[in-house]
Amino acid sequence: MTRPPLLDPAVLTGPVQTRYALLINPFYPKDPNASFGKHALTPTLALTSFAATTPEHWQLQYWDENLLDGRPPFAPIPEVVGITLHLTFARRAFELAQWYRSRGSKVVLGGLHVLSCPEECSPYADSLAVGDGVQLWPRILADVETGCLRPKYAATYETDYRKDPAPRRSILPRKSFLTTTSLIATRGCHNRCGFCYLATKGLRMPYRMRDPEQIAAEFLADAQPYAVFIDNNLGSNREYLRGLCHALRPLDKIWSAAVSIDITDDPSLIRTMAIAGCTGVFVGFESLTDENLSEARKKTPKTADYARRVRMLHDNGIQVNGSFVLGFDHDRKDVFTRTAEWIEENRLECATFHILTPYPATPLFRQMEAEERLLHHDWALYDTAHAVFRPKHMTPEELERGYVWIYQRLFSHASIWRRRPADWRSLAPYLAMSYLYKRSNRFWRLLIKYDMVHAVWRPLVELTRLRHVHFRAELAASERPDRQGVNVVPAGV
Repeated sequence: MTRPPLLDPAVLTGPVQTRYALLINPFYPKDPNASFGKHALTPTLALTSFAATTPEHWQLQYWDENLLDGRPPFAPIPEVVGITLHLTFARRAFELAQWYRSRGSKVVLGGLHVLSCPEECSPYADSLAVGDGVQLWPRILADVETGCLRPKYAATYETDYRKDPAPRRSILPRKSFLTTTSLIATRGCHNRCGFCYLATKGLRMPYRMRDPEQIAAEFLADAQPYAVFIDNNLGSNREYLRGLCHALRPLDKIWSAAVSIDITDDPSLIRTMAIAGCTGVFVGFESLTDENLSEARKKTPKTADYARRVRMLHDNGIQVNGSFVLGFDHDRKDVFTRTAEWIEENRLECATFHILTPYPATPLFRQMEAEERLLHHDWALYDTAHAVFRPKHMTPEELERGYVWIYQRLFSHASIWRRRPADWRSLAPYLAMSYLYKRSNRFWRLLIKYDMVHAVWRPLVELTRLRHVHFRAELAASERPDRQGVNVVPAGV
């Protein structure tokens, strides 16, 4: 889980096979403090979306190095290798690119790091795809066929999102993921937080929505009981989300999504989400200090009101996975203890932590650079698990130690028990999810390596679905929108 497979330079390969494209999600080291399981919950949607635009006369293969199946395929050598690129695994992506190029493949690099650091990526690629890859991929393959591949292709995100084809999930190894139904209904977010990749210079991603019926059809077509919406913020347009919920409700399936906490401004919408099958939300609380959120340009309610809003989600059977960023300028050494105590007091079923990380070309990066607070440009350490800048009120080492400590506390037996749901009927599935997700990293390595992720999770997911179908029938029958509900805990958040 920490070292990529060896790319042996001595390996002999055959000739290049024309009209054969290989899509690769490169290996990245896993943070031992967090759960290894989260890396196998859902597949990357970018590559399956590109795959959907591949012409029928091209052979196509998907390869995710993080599924521990060894080095990527090389017999035969593909004519085109498409590699998605993020700064934390840029080094590995460049290694893969060099290895395949030296054997005759045309390598295309795409992804956020290509947008933010094109000069760094260009020497390793035959072509760069900057922007919406769904538009670019068929043009790239057509130019490969005619022998006129260009060094750079660019596209915006301002097209009619409803016209994009559904992702090509048939290329995925279904046994390797909790669910292959990763869905995206919207692009963009009403927030532009200074530390978020959406604030990257040169990235313009207007808010775009697909028809709710398209999303429901995709969910049905993949024949999975559980889906994960990977939208940046599914609740940015509340009336759209309400319409999406109406389309999902008849499916009798369950799903989770990332939303901002201000979605609880509308209690009726929370109830609608629950009745439509929402069992969990990923909420970017980021900080419990208002000054931090204001300086990060995050539009959010006051932190003093967070607890009430969490209770509203719980009362509608929706579990909360809270995301917190550590190391803001108003954070002091007590931030770790205060955050852990708040999470336990409010019984958040899960929490995710990130050390504040200034991604290249974001406002935060430019600020840190101007203040000469960046420690280095080793992108492999820009993984939100390392301090790559000098915090204001602690040392980088103290920030890293606090990050390790808070994960150890929240993943401890005592903390898992303190955060148990109030309703005893939810205790068993909560404990099953917590221990499998948070305390089973050695077990996870085996599940991933031997393609058992889906088989082990499926019974828990199906139990959750059945419980939630019963719960939301009761909720729908209730005339009181604020009715106290059963905290139904899903397996997949």
